[in-house]
Amino acid sequence: MLGHVLSCCKQLPIDKIAIIYGHGGEQVQNAIGSNDKNLIWVSQTEQKGTGHAVAQAKQYIDDDANVIIAYGDVPLIRSETLAALAKKLEKASLAVLTVIQNDPTGYGRIVRDDHGEIKSIVEHKDATDEQRKIQEVNTGFIAAKGCDLKRWLTQIEPNNSQGEYYLTDCIALAVEEGKRVDAVISDNPLEVEGVNDRTQQAKLEREYQSIKANKLLEDGVTLIDPARIDIRGELKAGKDVSIDVNNVFIGNVELGNHVVIEPGCMITNAKIGDHCHIKANSVIESAIVEDNCDIGPFARLRPDTVISENAKVGNFVEIKKSTIGKGSKVSHLSYIGDTKMGQGVNIGAGTITCNYDGANKFQTTIGDRVFIGSDTQLVAPVTIGDDATIGAGSTITKDSPAGELTLSRSKQITIKGWTKPQKKSEKK
Repeated sequence: MLGHVLSCCKQLPIDKIAIIYGHGGEQVQNAIGSNDKNLIWVSQTEQKGTGHAVAQAKQYIDDDANVIIAYGDVPLIRSETLAALAKKLEKASLAVLTVIQNDPTGYGRIVRDDHGEIKSIVEHKDATDEQRKIQEVNTGFIAAKGCDLKRWLTQIEPNNSQGEYYLTDCIALAVEEGKRVDAVISDNPLEVEGVNDRTQQAKLEREYQSIKANKLLEDGVTLIDPARIDIRGELKAGKDVSIDVNNVFIGNVELGNHVVIEPGCMITNAKIGDHCHIKANSVIESAIVEDNCDIGPFARLRPDTVISENAKVGNFVEIKKSTIGKGSKVSHLSYIGDTKMGQGVNIGAGTITCNYDGANKFQTTIGDRVFIGSDTQLVAPVTIGDDATIGAGSTITKDSPAGELTLSRSKQITIKGWTKPQKKSEKK
């Protein structure tokens, strides 16, 4: 959630960002990246309210700066909204982000005078019955001039039922000084909604996914059901892309033109070329699939895999750290690992590259136009020359010459007079 807020803030012309953290702060730093030189980490060892939290970063506030206070548990906040808030400081000393709530229970109310000017913010627990009828509520986001904010932070008193230092008291202090207080009213309550429990988190996650889905639809992507797609990162899609239901995209994923993604796939940090067909229930992770390829169904492409153009990877095939050459086919029930494969290769069903001896990994090299018969084991390190054929059921432990048929089988025999085992009759 904090990552979303930081990403939003970084889209603005901001010189520095201070993150005020409390319990579990080390976990937060590890998740965000403590080496980011543009972030200032500020510890709030005691939790005494929002005003107290902001005061911990007071030393980093320049007098002539415009300061925006944002909240790390409000992940759908938009940079356009924060920019509008900051723009209010051209004519005001303080700006508040508000929203109209049909049920404002629990929120701080925006109290205005008869002329519509903001006079104060009253927390729900401290509000009168009349004030609780107000539907315009505080979101917590404010923008203020640096010199004013620092002065107000020293004047806040914990005169409330919680005994906390409320940042919202800055509004009343500004009014007392005759400073102008302005507001930006968000038109989407979900944009400014915070997460306090798993139910709210799930609600905002669905809204976030809806935003992502709508953007894809606007860009011309066909989503069979926009409510059944998960984008956990960034998804870029070309022209005339079709995505069926229950697909999950993680990290940075790029889809070329005319790509078809069937149901139930998981694609992570991958690039898919033009005119590719990713069939149902395939898993692609940190791999490259070039143009005009067929993948799946039930295929798994593991990291450092490259599927060259016009290649095919079929059902129940796993490929790891390998290059599949142009026009090559691995159609059924095979494992290809640590392999460099040439063009026009055909891999028969049940073929395995035995790349691991229990301690080390070894390379398999397969030349161009090779035919590997079904149920073959290629025991690495081994090289199969161009135009070679490997007979079905072979275990290849030595290099196989180009253009030749290589196989390893015991002689087929028939045992005459053999009878099938019979079930022993139960004793009565």
